[in-house]
Amino acid sequence: MVCFMLLTACNSVNSNNNMTDTSDSKKADTVASLPSTAHYEIAYLDNKKDPSCGMPVTAGVSDTAHYDQKVIGFCSTECKNEFLKNPKAGIAAAELK
Repeated sequence: MVCFMLLTACNSVNSNNNMTDTSDSKKADTVASLPSTAHYEIAYLDNKKDPSCGMPVTAGVSDTAHYDQKVIGFCSTECKNEFLKNPKAGIAAAELK
């Protein structure tokens, strides 16, 4: 009788651990599926406009680059990559503060 109670207790602990593991993996899946977003403080940027497309940084910044000891904000990674191809040519369009 005592052995039966011990086995039952062990099985309930294992089933509780399995349920915890399942819920932890569900949490991980939920977190992993959320979109990655970054928030950049406009006060820390040295430009008023995205140098590639001309969009004001006040409309939103999703990426940054450091150029000539300045932090330049961009509306997208594509605009950043375009700027990095020839930063000297694009920096004038950034309207530095």
